[in-house]
Amino acid sequence: MEVDVAVLGGGPAGYTAAIRAAQLGGKVACIEREPELGGTCLRVGCIPTKAWVQTAHALHDARETFAKLGVAVTEPQLDFAQAGEWKAAVVKQMTGGVASLFKANGVEWVRGAGRFTSTTSLAVEGGEDVTFRSAIVATGSYPINPPIPGLDSPRCVDSTGLLAQTEVPKRLVILGGGIIGCEFASIFERFGSAVTIIEMLPHLIPLEDEDAGKELQKAFKRRGIEMHLEKQCTGVEDTGSALVVRFGDGESVEADLMLVSVGRAPLVEGLGLDEIGVPTDRRAGIATDDHMRTAVPTIYAAGDVAGRWQLAHTGFREGEIAAENAMGHESALGNPAVPRPIYTDPEIAGVGLTEAQARERHGDAVAVGTFPWVANARAVMSGATGGWVKSIHETTYGELLGIVIVGPHATDLIEAGVVAIDAESTVETVADGIAPHPTLSEAIKEAGLVALGRAIHLPPKRR
Repeated sequence: MEVDVAVLGGGPAGYTAAIRAAQLGGKVACIEREPELGGTCLRVGCIPTKAWVQTAHALHDARETFAKLGVAVTEPQLDFAQAGEWKAAVVKQMTGGVASLFKANGVEWVRGAGRFTSTTSLAVEGGEDVTFRSAIVATGSYPINPPIPGLDSPRCVDSTGLLAQTEVPKRLVILGGGIIGCEFASIFERFGSAVTIIEMLPHLIPLEDEDAGKELQKAFKRRGIEMHLEKQCTGVEDTGSALVVRFGDGESVEADLMLVSVGRAPLVEGLGLDEIGVPTDRRAGIATDDHMRTAVPTIYAAGDVAGRWQLAHTGFREGEIAAENAMGHESALGNPAVPRPIYTDPEIAGVGLTEAQARERHGDAVAVGTFPWVANARAVMSGATGGWVKSIHETTYGELLGIVIVGPHATDLIEAGVVAIDAESTVETVADGIAPHPTLSEAIKEAGLVALGRAIHLPPKRR
């Protein structure tokens, strides 16, 4: 098969690249070895996980919110089988949607595992070989399994294995307090599991704003989630009926299941890239320039494998850029504002710099304003007042540097911060804008007012 653009991988970066290249008039083939398109995100990642998040939210609302709003219901019970069916139906609809988009755009799906045999050709195991003018590598990433004795037990699973469970574990230990670990901790506590998190660093979600991590820790503590921070797992023993997880200095905890979520690594092995002159690194992935081009002019890379971010939405954008350049257009990634959504309860989202990063870059020329949800009418009437919105700006020119949100619908609200930072808005632009009332989105404006010392809906600070 001869094409203009061959895309290796059908995940968010890959299928976006394939569709965009076809939009630009290219003959496109996408090589994907899995039985469904969509990659980790749609099949065994963000989409099925967030389907369970919705189930967890519904349980929480029925147990703790409905009565406050005057809605009487009986004690809700989790139907885990139905939750699994709902999750599977969502995945089927989304992956099927990508297949339909391929058909509508004339993208050829070549089923099989691809390997580069030259800078213009791919061999496909079990399928037709492909020759191309340009290729885009979008093979994604895979879960890391650290060298800890005992992790080969079938009771130790990665995120894919946890999503495949047919019963809720009574006791779940989660190794890793990052985004994936915390999201599953939040879900399974709502599902009825006794959850324990083991994290080697001092805070949960250690790459996020420190205040957000502390807020999440407080919420998890109130919910009864056990957290062992600054502790390393030293070994796991499968007794036949349970796991004994050892950590720290002689400490241990028993569990029925253990989630190993210590990070993901780019999938670069077995692709033939080094042999054709594209250097790869097991941790950093494939180095690309601002046009997503690799060391070989005909080869591009996008998504997790390109090593910049491990987010589906950044993969979408990188895939577009790679496709546009592969088709002879000029497109660059630049320095976009990247939203960082975390689907715990409470939700957390950030964009731009954290407060610590802002102070590291700008020193004392940084102002921060925090507006609590308890002062927001829409949050109060919905019964969700935990958390806050934080606005971060530099005081020389007033440029908005970052937004951090902890609380209701944080992952939806953060888009306002994305647009503001991409537009290089000042904090005054945000604070002086007219926000609809009563809405949650008002809190972003209000946080800006707090940062400027002009808070309306909070009492003035004592001098």
